[in-house]
Amino acid sequence: MSFHSTEVRQKALTLLRGGAKNADVARKLNVPKGTIGYWKHLDRAERGECPGKHEPSCPRCHGRALNDPAYSYLLGLYLGDGHISHYSAHRVPNLMITCADSWPGLIDDCEQAMRAVFPSNSVCRVRKIGCHNVKVYSKHMHCLFPQHGPGKKHERRIVLEPWQQKIVDAHPWDFIRGLIHSDGCRITNWTTKIVGGVRKRYEYPRYFFTNKSDDIRKLFADTLDKVGVEWTTLARGSDPFNISVARKASVALMDAHVGPKY
Repeated sequence: MSFHSTEVRQKALTLLRGGAKNADVARKLNVPKGTIGYWKHLDRAERGECPGKHEPSCPRCHGRALNDPAYSYLLGLYLGDGHISHYSAHRVPNLMITCADSWPGLIDDCEQAMRAVFPSNSVCRVRKIGCHNVKVYSKHMHCLFPQHGPGKKHERRIVLEPWQQKIVDAHPWDFIRGLIHSDGCRITNWTTKIVGGVRKRYEYPRYFFTNKSDDIRKLFADTLDKVGVEWTTLARGSDPFNISVARKASVALMDAHVGPKY
């Protein structure tokens, strides 16, 4: 990972304040476009021009149309690897989804979903060691994600609002896909059997979803039930944090609608 000096950052801010576009500054200074956008957000906040000052309308407050499939997917990502923060320097809440660099397709899908749910808000990628934080700012973040609260998700109650549950019921696979992309995986297990006196190795795929929150695991399991996917709970020691999908027909359903991370 590249770290940029204070001098480089100041040059970028000088160009941005002069009206230069993010992409032009990024090319000129050889800095990722997402980093330039992030610096611009912070600079505007420090100078009282906080992101979201001219906030677009909200689906909950003003009745703006919401892209339901994209929201269902983004909700799954948020419940898994998402975080909403409200730093005093920004003044505006931001949703941040941490995506491993091992899955570039996931990063793209996350950004596309954010842009679909927040079509008039800026979305940026912030590069970290081994991952990217995909971020969007909005004054109405808590309207769309009322599960936000103090402390870790697994230490507080997580319940969907009726309007959220309606969206998940209408787009269950998008929700499942978001949860798998955040806290799940598709792996290949193997076992051996004696056949005709010869030990043979057999491989079979399965899906795992791991989360400490009982409520989030229940949301995942309940949604699997609605789409006809059979699942079991696997415990590590005494902690039942893992949901497994291993039956052939259920794995085939998951492959058709979710598939492995990419």
